[in-house]
Amino acid sequence: MIGVTMLKTYELRNYNFKLFFLLIVISSMGVIFVNGADASYTKKHIFGLVCSIIIMIFVSLIDYNTICKFWWVLYGFNCVALILVKLIGLEVNGAKRWFKIPGFGTIQPSEFAKIIMIICVAIFLEQHKDNLNTLKTLVKLAVLCAVPIFLIAIETDLSTSIDITVMLIAMIFVAGLSYRIIVTVLAILIPAIMGFLYYVDHAKNVLFLKEYQIGRIRDFLHPANAVDDTGWQQDNSVMAIGSGMLHGKGINASTGITVKDANLVPEQQTDFIFSVVGEEFGFIGCVFVIAILLLIMLQCIRMARRARNTSGMLIATGIASMICFQSFINISVATKLFPNTGLPLPFISYGLSSLLSCMIGMGLVLNIGLQRRKY
Repeated sequence: MIGVTMLKTYELRNYNFKLFFLLIVISSMGVIFVNGADASYTKKHIFGLVCSIIIMIFVSLIDYNTICKFWWVLYGFNCVALILVKLIGLEVNGAKRWFKIPGFGTIQPSEFAKIIMIICVAIFLEQHKDNLNTLKTLVKLAVLCAVPIFLIAIETDLSTSIDITVMLIAMIFVAGLSYRIIVTVLAILIPAIMGFLYYVDHAKNVLFLKEYQIGRIRDFLHPANAVDDTGWQQDNSVMAIGSGMLHGKGINASTGITVKDANLVPEQQTDFIFSVVGEEFGFIGCVFVIAILLLIMLQCIRMARRARNTSGMLIATGIASMICFQSFINISVATKLFPNTGLPLPFISYGLSSLLSCMIGMGLVLNIGLQRRKY
């Protein structure tokens, strides 16, 4: 038996060691990939990984229901942090997304906002599961979600705001949103997206978007005419992945010129870490990484199906959708299937905030598994 300070006792046999093992495997591979991209980040990444694993284990032993009782406190803290980072945060390339912590580095509140919003929306949906499809409830839910998403969008961090929106939509769908509402929204949304892309492609002055965001969208729509640096970055990422062929060039390949040697993909250790996977480990390595991420997502879904209550089921669903969407977008950007965005590859990309938020999410899933329903 395992005792914790939150007045909860668990059975060791209910701990999801399969998920824990998968997390250790994928995060250990992340160290190798970060080292392959830029060895100067390796020590800091290892330190961040060790701290994140310890915090994940700690969170996994805290009753998630106790955490959920303070969802309004978490929501308020989240909004305050997002407002402060806009006012006094570190500005990089016109974006204010980070707090500078002397002697430690930077921390990105929007990464932790993902986990906080999953918890908050899960509790809201549980409290309104009997009247979810009423206009009053949907308006309340929209306001609840819109405030932090708007604060993240104006940082500017459009990719993270879209990421949060997608994972919350997945949770709302699982909670029992009416198919009639879903069809109506899609009937409006799809033409709106097509119209928006046409507008960005043809308008001289595009409202609400930064110049670099406009450039990325236009480069994606017209790759042959790409002039933006991010277009070249994606081209070189595709070249790196292709050059690895089936088996890859090996860890820190010394034979021939690599993308890393020529610095053809700036900041390769973050958003374009998948290009390192392809170049050094080839097609086999890419498939293996995708398979591990898929297995992690499936374990989260398994825990969601076995959750004791609705909030646990929705939290595990939200974490699964976060891992799935971020992985899909990151890999799609690295392979030039989608426009360039700033979403890290979960558990692999360099960045303490992203790694820690993912591990906290996994800690919640592990605790939900500890309190699974008895069959």
